[in-house]
Amino acid sequence: MSALAGKHPLSVIKNALSLLVVLDYYDPTKLHQISNGSTLSTTLYQTTGNAPGNLGFVNITDLQGGKVGFGSAAPGSKLDASYTKSVKQIPYNISVLEISAPIIAPGILTAPAPTPSDVNITALLEKAGCKTFASLLQSSGVIKTYQAAADKGLTIFAPNDEAFKAKGVPDLSKLTNAEIVSLLQYHAAAGYSPFGSLKTQKDPITTLASNGAGKFDLTVTAAGDSVTLHTGVDSSRVADTVLDSTPLMIFTVDNVLLPAELFGKSPSPAPALEPVSAPSPSPATTPSPAPASVEAPSPLAASPPAPPSETPEGAPSDAPVGSENSTADNAAIPVTAPALFTVSATVICSILMS
Repeated sequence: MSALAGKHPLSVIKNALSLLVVLDYYDPTKLHQISNGSTLSTTLYQTTGNAPGNLGFVNITDLQGGKVGFGSAAPGSKLDASYTKSVKQIPYNISVLEISAPIIAPGILTAPAPTPSDVNITALLEKAGCKTFASLLQSSGVIKTYQAAADKGLTIFAPNDEAFKAKGVPDLSKLTNAEIVSLLQYHAAAGYSPFGSLKTQKDPITTLASNGAGKFDLTVTAAGDSVTLHTGVDSSRVADTVLDSTPLMIFTVDNVLLPAELFGKSPSPAPALEPVSAPSPSPATTPSPAPASVEAPSPLAASPPAPPSETPEGAPSDAPVGSENSTADNAAIPVTAPALFTVSATVICSILMS
């Protein structure tokens, strides 16, 4: 695979990899039980719509001597790859087989990469339930910024229509044009970042709104198959994929992403309150001045200018009201349940034989 991966753009590599995923279950036993000794199987490449004719099919042939050959289904193609060994099977759901070389369909390595400028971004957003966001992009002119950035790679996080109706979303009509532009640019990042890349993202994501005046970045957390974006004001789950076409990636998100540079930091959760008590006598510090001759008040003192009876210093009624019981921190333990999604498929991996 090294020769393939090192010489071609990502869009070509994606197509070549998708040709190695057969949408059927083949284990070593089934490979040697193919009817008539040969079959054409549909691959993931065929489902992309980028495969002309039958280039999205793979020819699997049971050869003499116990060998099994693989090649493109295009007429005249050779069986350039052969079965090497079994890697892993989960019966009738997924099977991983090792083959000797990549399966290359004619023209797949020279196919022109899709041009993002040809993609109608607003039409895709409207179809995905993001009409409000699409309308704002058009009315503000930010759609031109998106289109200009898309040629070099762009990832869009589009809030759905319900997100704009949620409680806490600011009144957009009260924002200046510059603030609207920054808000919309904050929902896109330069570069192609598919879902798998987001799940392993460690560093903050720089958005199109980033400038010298503020960072306007996003942080990412992942739990199982869920990815969440954090702004410092709110957070949002990455919901669905609208488009994954290198170098353009479009996701929907559940909430409007509010940058801290425009809407301030989020309040600290449940801050500890200062000790507050009901009105009480003044804290017992120094008693009111008494005659110097009086060293200690006594209930039997009979001198005429007897001071008012005093509560002994340190008595509970005059003690400063303090919090003796510290509040225990409740450590929330996130529980994630990774979901296992299985498909009836065969993944064919290849090695470069020396």
